[in-house]
Amino acid sequence: MTYTVLGSMISPFVRKVGVFLAEKGIDYVHEDVNPFGPPEGFREISPLGRIPVLRHGDRVINDSSVICRYIENTNPDNPLYPSDPFDAARAEWIEEYSDGGLIPVAGNKIFRPLVLAPMMGGDAPDEVAINKAIDEDLPPFFDYLDSQIGESGYFVGDSTTIADIAVASGFVSLRIAGVMPDSGKWPKLAKFITQRHESDHLAGIIKPLVDFIGQRWV
Repeated sequence: MTYTVLGSMISPFVRKVGVFLAEKGIDYVHEDVNPFGPPEGFREISPLGRIPVLRHGDRVINDSSVICRYIENTNPDNPLYPSDPFDAARAEWIEEYSDGGLIPVAGNKIFRPLVLAPMMGGDAPDEVAINKAIDEDLPPFFDYLDSQIGESGYFVGDSTTIADIAVASGFVSLRIAGVMPDSGKWPKLAKFITQRHESDHLAGIIKPLVDFIGQRWV
């Protein structure tokens, strides 16, 4: 059965699923869907109107975290969740910390008003509010994430897990908005992001986005 990912790669959650599939070595089809102007009938497969949606044959799965777990369960080779229960919990916690904590700040307070709204003909960005989010809201997230990266350069263990994929995918939005952790303050995090964004699995997703909307890319 073919895996089909519905959604726009502008979304960090769609990127997460795309990178997850690439890391697993699984070919997939990407169908671009704009959640602000979805095709007719989209709510029938995405009751909350959110992206991504995964089609696998006649099966439909929603939510990026649920989708990644489904892919892992149906393709156990090259695992991206640790076998140890505690390490698996840590990896999924870092995923949730990024998805539920960092991304709402990065997306709603920085990327959306600074990059997305002007593209869609919206109001000029509130630079004061955006700078406040960058200077005050982001540093605690950077502090924590930097502290959680091990000497191996990974968040959990010594190989890629869902934690690394989620964080790296989320940070694309910040870099497109011109925000990157200071390597002097957050050396492990800055190195992690740079290396991940230059990796084959994410670089191929990033390049079209940067070419299209990445004038502020750092």
